[in-house]
Amino acid sequence: MRTPNTPTPNPPTPNAPAATAGPALDVRGLRITLPGTARPVLDGVDLTVGAGETVALVGESGSGKSLTSRSALRLLPPGAVVEGVVRVAGRDVLTLDPAALRAVRSTAAAMVFQDPRAAVNPLRRIGDFLTEGVTLTGTMGRNEATARAGELLRAVGLDASVLRKYPGQVSGGMLQRVVIAAALMGDPVLLLADEPTTALDVTSQAEVIALLAALRERFGTGLLFVTHDLDLAAAISDRVYVMYAGRIAETGPAEELFARPRHPYTAALLASTPRMDGPRGRLAAIAGMPPDLRVELPGCAFAARCPLATEVCDREAPRPAAAPGRPEHRAACHHSDRLEGSAVDAR
Repeated sequence: MRTPNTPTPNPPTPNAPAATAGPALDVRGLRITLPGTARPVLDGVDLTVGAGETVALVGESGSGKSLTSRSALRLLPPGAVVEGVVRVAGRDVLTLDPAALRAVRSTAAAMVFQDPRAAVNPLRRIGDFLTEGVTLTGTMGRNEATARAGELLRAVGLDASVLRKYPGQVSGGMLQRVVIAAALMGDPVLLLADEPTTALDVTSQAEVIALLAALRERFGTGLLFVTHDLDLAAAISDRVYVMYAGRIAETGPAEELFARPRHPYTAALLASTPRMDGPRGRLAAIAGMPPDLRVELPGCAFAARCPLATEVCDREAPRPAAAPGRPEHRAACHHSDRLEGSAVDAR
């Protein structure tokens, strides 16, 4: 995995890293349907995150990235009908009773949410926010938890004095670091990061990314990194999943996927990414709009916007197929062989 060349404080020593024989996260056939929709919001998602691996989940807003990551903690919308399997450290969170689910959320998996202010209680001190989960479950005593919280705050570049402050007394960027520290309190096997650097400046963003990379290496933590920033995904991830309209369009090793995309949507995303060394003039854009959830999709979800689409694309949903000689690089496209090695104009 490639990481920004930015120094970062040494991560705290883990208390008791959880061991898992299998993947940190294993999602199979995940299908989620919401009331009032004509098709699933997530439609047959397969995704894995290995121990000590960083996996990026990328795509447009509304593609289902955040819902996929939240399913690992069974944080689902009201009325959701769920099919499939979501295993965290070998346990299917969709079938756990409330007590077992709380244990998974407090020790095995943790999430860094996109909006840090929505994750904290503005009327309670930051120290209480950091220590409450591990003390209520009996994972740590009060003094140990406070010491651990101070150690983690220093690891994310904050002073331990922040423990005594209220959320309204720190900036959005500082609070986002607090939320990251909170996610590390239980030494999770799986860390779910939903746009964790959104509120940070470029320098702070690089420091946080380097910290997450150090955590992965030191703790053996699996990291699912949800982002719309393709350059960031390429820089930090071992593997990438590209999601469109609730389906996985393409997946593969990060370097190979970005160098040789095999799905027109991936190619279109790359073509529309602003670059300092890119041509002058109007930025490329993907024509059309994502499909409406109130409309069924018998064929490929990207067909209406795809320059390679034919009749079969409207009629039949493509199944993921491996690239010749590269079994880890898979794309759900009827015409992926036409795309490979050629430029696709997605404007």
